[in-house]
Amino acid sequence: MSSKLIAPSVLAADFANLQRDIEMVNQSEADWFHIDIMDGVFVPNISFGMPVLQAIAKHAKKTIDVHLMIVDPDRYIKTFAELGSDVLTVHYEACTHLHRTLQAIRAEGMKAGVALNPHTNINVLEDTINDIDLVCLMSVNPGFGGQSFIENTYTKVQQLKALITRKGASTLIEIDGGVTNKNAKTLTQAGADVLVAGSYVFKSNNQPETIKGLKAIANS
Repeated sequence: MSSKLIAPSVLAADFANLQRDIEMVNQSEADWFHIDIMDGVFVPNISFGMPVLQAIAKHAKKTIDVHLMIVDPDRYIKTFAELGSDVLTVHYEACTHLHRTLQAIRAEGMKAGVALNPHTNINVLEDTINDIDLVCLMSVNPGFGGQSFIENTYTKVQQLKALITRKGASTLIEIDGGVTNKNAKTLTQAGADVLVAGSYVFKSNNQPETIKGLKAIANS
């Protein structure tokens, strides 16, 4: 069984010391960088844009997992590839032609991800799951860090895992929002492969130890 991955969410990092926090993740047991791009339209918040991503990519030595919480993501697929994204995740709710968007992401050499908001049923991916490398289940309402975890997520993970298995897909399941040492094990037992952790990691006193502990719990 492949090991479970930890993806610290850069949205929770200290923006005044971004390089320091990027180096910390590089040297830690974390596997990916999770980077949220928000436009203030699809979600009620604005995060950072291309120049900041470019700066992160310059220092990051691990997989760059970019989560677009924006309307009309197709406009920027090529740009995000050029900026060094390894995984590009778009929201199901923001894509009119999801299949075309997934093809466009893969054509640029990136892995294609789809994110689902808490209210969106996993059945909507029935016809595209074999074209999706990663499904990001939002376990909080997207837009802000530090929110509490939505309990229904466990059921969704199990349902999604069942769909992936039934379709013979190799899609990874990523959980984004409210992940801590309290729910990490239950999530991976339910079928999660990648855990995104923001506030839990960056607001802790010893960030590398927190990452190490979370990884150990997820893989126990």
